[in-house]
Amino acid sequence: MNAAIRSIAGRLRRNSTTRDSHEVFVEGMSFGERLADRVAAVGGSWSFIIGFAVFLVGWAVLNVWILAANAFDPFPFIFLNLMLSMLAALQAPIIMMSQNRQAAKDRLEARLDYETNTRAEAQILALSDELAAMREDMRLLMAAVGATGEEPAARPHLQA
Repeated sequence: MNAAIRSIAGRLRRNSTTRDSHEVFVEGMSFGERLADRVAAVGGSWSFIIGFAVFLVGWAVLNVWILAANAFDPFPFIFLNLMLSMLAALQAPIIMMSQNRQAAKDRLEARLDYETNTRAEAQILALSDELAAMREDMRLLMAAVGATGEEPAARPHLQA
């Protein structure tokens, strides 16, 4: 096993706890970040889209047919357009913040996966070295038994 792998293996043995990337990431999130993630989750759902479509149809029906002559936002729906523009102006950066956090979470998960893979590689290499040493011991034992012509039972100090 080369020196770089040995140093990584030693470091990983000292820090051998496995960590869940989601738990590690959520620990450091502020209230605003959690709120932004919830807004992005709700704003990107079919429930929100269907509910908002029902709201828009209701707005149009209310202002065109029910209130007709006394509509508070007549047909080109200028007030509704203003409200939708303000909603989009607020919702877009919130969704982008959530996407940036998701990218950071993905990077953290990739780093933790790399650490896990490196730890597994170091353990496999250590086991490979141990197996090679055991094979060498077995070869030496077989050579010693073959050279004397005695059975292992006749030599109790060689028995396991």
